[in-house]
Amino acid sequence: MSDKEFINEETEEITNRKDGSSEDEYEKICYVCRRPESKAGKMIDMPGGICVCTDCLQKSFNSVQNMGMNVNISEDELKELLKMPGIHMMTSDDFRKDIPNKQKIKKKKNEEKKEAPVIDINKIPASHLIKEKLDDYVIGQDYAKKVMSVAVYNHYKRVATNMMDEIEIEKSNMLMIGPTGCGKTYLVKTLAKLLDVPLAITDATSLTEAGYIGDDIESVISKLLAAADNDVERAETGIVFIDEIDKIAKKDSTRSRDVSGESVQQGMLKLLEGSEVEVPVGATSKNAMVPLATVNTKNILFICGGAFPDLEGIIKERLNKQASMGFLAELSDKYDNDKNIMQKVTNEDLRKFGMIPEFLGRLPIVFTLEGLSEEMMVKILTDPKNAIIKQYQKLLELDEVKLEFTEGALQAIAKKALEKNTGARALRSIIEEFMLDIMFEIPKDEHIGTVKITEDYINKTGGPIIGMRGQELITAAK
Repeated sequence: MSDKEFINEETEEITNRKDGSSEDEYEKICYVCRRPESKAGKMIDMPGGICVCTDCLQKSFNSVQNMGMNVNISEDELKELLKMPGIHMMTSDDFRKDIPNKQKIKKKKNEEKKEAPVIDINKIPASHLIKEKLDDYVIGQDYAKKVMSVAVYNHYKRVATNMMDEIEIEKSNMLMIGPTGCGKTYLVKTLAKLLDVPLAITDATSLTEAGYIGDDIESVISKLLAAADNDVERAETGIVFIDEIDKIAKKDSTRSRDVSGESVQQGMLKLLEGSEVEVPVGATSKNAMVPLATVNTKNILFICGGAFPDLEGIIKERLNKQASMGFLAELSDKYDNDKNIMQKVTNEDLRKFGMIPEFLGRLPIVFTLEGLSEEMMVKILTDPKNAIIKQYQKLLELDEVKLEFTEGALQAIAKKALEKNTGARALRSIIEEFMLDIMFEIPKDEHIGTVKITEDYINKTGGPIIGMRGQELITAAK
């Protein structure tokens, strides 16, 4: 075999090995500057699995040349030098440091290799179908579900068609207002699951202006990239939910720099509108040892949510001011007992609350969620596909025990949950409290066949009704 044939065979073997390797789907990262090959250009493979970009390699050559080092040392002298204490000859193993997969960036597919668009217009469910799916998981909030369904459908039509010729369709970013525990986060989670798009949930209270202690604004995109398995293309069509958005309202009573309020709102403007941002991969803060990826936020849907606790007073003040003059003046306490007062919110009310106009302008869709009533609480317990009651019934079913709740027991649980004033979150904690002893005792007795939770048991004036195995058959025979 000639040298040329041997080289060709080796090259073909290496190529075939690379094509079948899972590592080939990830970009190479420069060991020095930590940039991916899509940004730094072609990489040079070094011994020990290290990759270096041409820019860094050239800088290294220039540094050595400028130093004017010309050291001539024989092999025997080198061996003697290595025997000296404290002297270690560095090898490629000293430089090698494998990058974990969570910090690797997936390669972008070539146009000819793309099997299908990230979002297919033919596979986007219509708005009424989206709402029907949401109805299976979320109780009530019909208006909010309708608004979200239409906004999401229009947004992903815009992404899928990418029709930006003469008429440019703006993004359908949303601002949802509602009390704690009314289902804001659950709605967004369900929506992302139905559409099969990556979702990042972050808390606005942790965000600060760049350079201060806390998370940078770009960290929300880092979380989205991680949720998309470091696939930039998929992340660019995802959903970002920023909760507790009311906590970054502009503070009037502070003399120091408002780094966690107005500054955060201003920093988010470019993200909401659409821009290319460099974000760290596999981390939430930039440092020298973390590779960076460029993500375009033009097609990312941003949904902001918050309770806005003091907004009711601002709305009432505005409405009373409008209705307190003239012969047709109304009583000042007319809106005190209005449960739907939050639905009358305007951008002016939100500006007075502390949200800057530029920020509100990039959230064109504003809607409210209603607080939960006792009736809605009861339905939340039983109706959804993954209702809390169904979860416990499934757990006991694994022990071959049938779990039942009386209507009075469900209403008693709902009343206790309303007293806690934490929304639907209180339901789980209440049921967990009353089910603790039952879940503990049932595995002890194999003869238990049914457990019925009564109103007296919830009110701590009685206990559950326990039925033994075979008791139903005896009763039926009689």
